Amino acid sequence: MVEFQGQASDKAWYNLLTKIGLYGEEHPRRDVIGIGIFLREQDVPAFPSWASQAGAPLRQVALRRVLPNWLTREPDNPYVVVFAPLLINDDGDLRARAPVLWRTVQEAPLDAAVRDILSQVLEFWFFERFRGLTAKEVWAMLNLVTPIQETKAYQSIFAEGKAEGKAEGETEGRAESLKRLLVRRFGPLPVWATHRIDAAPVAQLDAWLDGIFDAASVEGLIGGDVG
Repeated sequence: MVEFQGQASDKAWYNLLTKIGLYGEEHPRRDVIGIGIFLREQDVPAFPSWASQAGAPLRQVALRRVLPNWLTREPDNPYVVVFAPLLINDDGDLRARAPVLWRTVQEAPLDAAVRDILSQVLEFWFFERFRGLTAKEVWAMLNLVTPIQETKAYQSIFAEGKAEGKAEGETEGRAESLKRLLVRRFGPLPVWATHRIDAAPVAQLDAWLDGIFDAASVEGLIGGDVG
């Protein structure tokens, strides 16, 4: 049983153990082990404490430990290249290699749908790594001139806000989408920012969603705390 954990979660091992148990109930004459794939070593849960002991029904793989050598061995593998912003520690080195990394994904012999997904993943990792840069600066790093409104990442984020607005109510859906995206980019939101977003009309929320890629901070997008 394999589970990929994209962010730290104290419950990750217990979730996987639950799935192992459910599968084991259906197939009681099989040996079942769980493999947890984590982005970083520090994302591996500390409990249960026996999870890393010999003989435990759980195995762990930290991509941050495995992929750097893999990227060195296979620099043209698009499935490894998409993780480069997590693997290359030096910002200057990553900036210098950014255009080549992008071209690797664009020129790989992939189905169009797969290429689109990998492009979005790489795009999002660059935004995550360089949170202080605007969208235009990130795209300049990649040596691209595509208008931000035409990129897959922009379209998926803006469309997400509108889709949630239809599903949950125009204002509530957009507000929740905006808060989640801001947390993803800048970290936990201050209380004043949450209150301001919750009180904003749909038109303002749309404007903030539209500008999220160019914002260098929460304050830069929705204004600072006034009181």
